[in-house]
Amino acid sequence: MAKERRKAVLELLQRPGNARCADCGAPDPDWASYTLGVFICLSCSGIHRNIPHVSKVKSVRLDTWEDVQVEFMASRGNAIARATFESRVPPFYYRPSASDCPLLREQWIRAKYERQEFAHPERQEPYSAGYREGFLWKRGRDNGQFLSRKFVLTEREGALKYFNRSDAKEPKAVMKIEHLNATFQPAKIGHPHGLQVTYLKDNSTRNIFVYHEDGKEMVDWFNALRAARFHYLQVAFPGASNADLVPKLSRNYLQEGYMEKTGPKQTEGFRKRWFTMDDRRLMYFKDPLDAFARGEVFIGSRESGYTVLDGLPPSTQGHHWPHGITIVTPERRFLLACETESEQRAWMEALRKVVDRPMLPQEYAVEAHFKHKP
Repeated sequence: MAKERRKAVLELLQRPGNARCADCGAPDPDWASYTLGVFICLSCSGIHRNIPHVSKVKSVRLDTWEDVQVEFMASRGNAIARATFESRVPPFYYRPSASDCPLLREQWIRAKYERQEFAHPERQEPYSAGYREGFLWKRGRDNGQFLSRKFVLTEREGALKYFNRSDAKEPKAVMKIEHLNATFQPAKIGHPHGLQVTYLKDNSTRNIFVYHEDGKEMVDWFNALRAARFHYLQVAFPGASNADLVPKLSRNYLQEGYMEKTGPKQTEGFRKRWFTMDDRRLMYFKDPLDAFARGEVFIGSRESGYTVLDGLPPSTQGHHWPHGITIVTPERRFLLACETESEQRAWMEALRKVVDRPMLPQEYAVEAHFKHKP
């Protein structure tokens, strides 16, 4: 009987919607919440175990199933659960994938099943109100210490501001929503809730690094920033659909890591730098947590004279790492070296994806600005 029940549960995986994890979309889920009626992956099942008052999990293949549990799973499934628990997800709310950090996946699962925010829109107020203020731990630009700073997000002013003192009248920085990006960087920041916020200051990228001890607070800030971006873009592009706007709300970096680089004359020695590929901006830093990039390179399209070559010119000297990359731009060549072949391949793939993509009209204006930088 136990074998037949397990077989019946396995057969339910063939139903539409059940072939991927209900929470992160990973293929071939092997676990199930028998109190919610959803099929989930191993990683998400660990999060479900942390909310036992809401969700109880079993292995589809290894655990023993009761008749009543099999019947409940058959009556539910991922598609019905999605219609129940995700009926009112705001378009700007970030839906995590299997590759996202644990914090985003955990808060998505808690928001859906524990807090039921997407069945009760009034519970979405922390990130939907158009205004948010609170304290976050922010890394100091010069000393690297994290200090508590007051942050204010106001859609009406189109800005995120922070203050060095809670009673300060003037903000230390005003970050325009138009040019703002936020991405979770727990490993880089050294905290599971670490968020990197970037904005443009004098058309150069500025980084700030923040976290909050409460995971829900940090994800609410992240989604409030996405909401502000969404509403800004709706005004800026009145004819655009949600499907057009949502990918523009926040972006993860295409590639990050250490490479060696040499200067424009290509006669000085190679120096190790931290590189970040943010859309068409390739930036390099002395340290991953620097506030400002040491330099930025615009990566245009093939039609505009940009190419990425495997290796370095034969005469190149001074690099310690063996796996070279040459970026050809209309102005000059940039010589880079990676420590391992796999890192070189990953960088080549990321750079070529950008080069192979035709440039948008507004990107030509950005390129022109790079060309006229002193």
